[in-house]
Amino acid sequence: MKRSLLQFLTLVAVFLLFAIPFKAMNLIPGFTDVRPVTALGPIYAIFFGPMGCLANACGNLIADILDDALRWSSLAGFSANFLGPCLVWYFWKRVAGRAFALRGPRELLAHTFLLIAQSLLEAVIITPAVALAYPEVNAKMFALIVFFNTAVFPIFIGIPVTILMQEEFGFVPCFQDDK
Repeated sequence: MKRSLLQFLTLVAVFLLFAIPFKAMNLIPGFTDVRPVTALGPIYAIFFGPMGCLANACGNLIADILDDALRWSSLAGFSANFLGPCLVWYFWKRVAGRAFALRGPRELLAHTFLLIAQSLLEAVIITPAVALAYPEVNAKMFALIVFFNTAVFPIFIGIPVTILMQEEFGFVPCFQDDK
């Protein structure tokens, strides 16, 4: 139990270390910013499972609090930042039918499409909450920013980091022994 709690707190701390410096790069002030930290969600999901997904969501909520951007729509952000990575975890654990490895073009393409689906899911969860509560926010622009933030960074930063963690540092996906 202590080890799991320490691991969870470490994941949240890493999230915050990557999130906070970019909070100053607002795209829609008080609502969204440049978010390279979104690359961590799928990484957390693959290597730490649901606990990693929860750490991702909690880290996002804490970052909102620290940035004085906590709104009721932050609950939608919490949900999206949990469910999006859970989609990645669930796919590789239950649907893929093969061990996780991004060694070949087929796996890379499948993972890229999965990250795009995750981005779409997160935009679909967060955008209506923001649009309903804050009609002054351009919902289309907001949705595009959420989508691109949660697709571009996981694809271009997250995939190489995932490969590096698995191939060079020996990290094993949390569900690898389940197959």
